[in-house]
Amino acid sequence: MSRPEYTAPPEIFYNEEESVKYASNTRIITIQTAMSERAIELLLLPPDESLLLLDIGCGSGLSGEVLTEQNHQWVGIDISEYMLKVAIEREVEGDVMLRDMGHGLPFRPGVFDGAISISALQWLCNADKSSHNPRKRLNVFFQSLFQCLSSGAKAIFQFYPENPAQMELVTSSAMRNGFTGGLLVDYPNSSKAKKYFLVLFTGESSFAMPQALGTDVTEETEGHVSYTKERARPEKRAKRSQMKVRDWVAQKKEQQRSKGDKVRLDTKYTARSRGPKL
Repeated sequence: MSRPEYTAPPEIFYNEEESVKYASNTRIITIQTAMSERAIELLLLPPDESLLLLDIGCGSGLSGEVLTEQNHQWVGIDISEYMLKVAIEREVEGDVMLRDMGHGLPFRPGVFDGAISISALQWLCNADKSSHNPRKRLNVFFQSLFQCLSSGAKAIFQFYPENPAQMELVTSSAMRNGFTGGLLVDYPNSSKAKKYFLVLFTGESSFAMPQALGTDVTEETEGHVSYTKERARPEKRAKRSQMKVRDWVAQKKEQQRSKGDKVRLDTKYTARSRGPKL
């Protein structure tokens, strides 16, 4: 399956039909909700405190609803007009804005207590127009994000890097613009459950990198599959040499007869080794 960012630019790919489908698909809603909850968990926000958070690439408001459920105020930006229309029709409680994050964020310095982004950052690694330079757009974005976050705030990006070069491009761009932190990979040994999170800190943060899920062989968390680093090896089949060749051939012929196949009659020459042909 082709990656969405190679199909069309996001403002075109998420047209009216695709936006409605995205917001009504049960599987997508479940996945987006789970990743949003994980991103908020990685923010390590103080309990029982309502904060103002930025949702980057908010789309139809699925991640914003999780923020609302956890008693936070939020502002969302997205490049798709149709996605934002769906969010407004769903009466999300956050404020939404039509904005290309590659143009930077137009907010006052230090206004947000944190930021999350679900399945959006990889779009900046793609040049949708001749004027687009992924490295420059990433620098503009991270510079403006750093400015609008309060000191000590964190930003969590769940994204889908295509290759290690994209991981390096995104991470180095963030570090170049004042952030600290790094890449966290949940369930690194699973091809299906693996999720990439870019964990960024502003200022002199006293928080260490959070623990990734699925890295402990004894770890079992509710709603997650536990993984082990041990490779499962199939049981070895019994060696054919444990029985005589004639007995083995007779057994195979009997199995074929039971299936109704035509099998030659047994003779004294059955399973006898043949000499070289003349």
